[in-house]
Amino acid sequence: MNDRYQRGLEAYASQFGLDVAEVAAWLSERQGERLGEEAINAAGGAWNDDELSLRDRSIVVVAALIAQGGVDDRLRGHVRWAVEHGVTPDELDAIVTLLAVYVGYPRASTANEIVRDELAQMDLQS
Repeated sequence: MNDRYQRGLEAYASQFGLDVAEVAAWLSERQGERLGEEAINAAGGAWNDDELSLRDRSIVVVAALIAQGGVDDRLRGHVRWAVEHGVTPDELDAIVTLLAVYVGYPRASTANEIVRDELAQMDLQS
């Protein structure tokens, strides 16, 4: 196993609350073995370098998912991970509000419902 693959396993374990040893099987079950392996390798490079902090990466990913729309479950997981990486509820609120101007109110309002729901489940308020 190479370092990049190991870093990918660790990133997914952190995101999904899994043991590192469970990640490959978990992804394979949901995505198939080939896409699961690709995702692990991609995460190993995308989530682990010295250029951006985990907090900054979480902000970028949350914004990208909001802009993309239609990926509600992915957004839910990344909102939780963003909070774990130090993004505050007020910052999430500001991100959604800013994106309403750039990606449109329908996507931003849907994202706002998801963000608020996840924060409520985490007993956090924005």
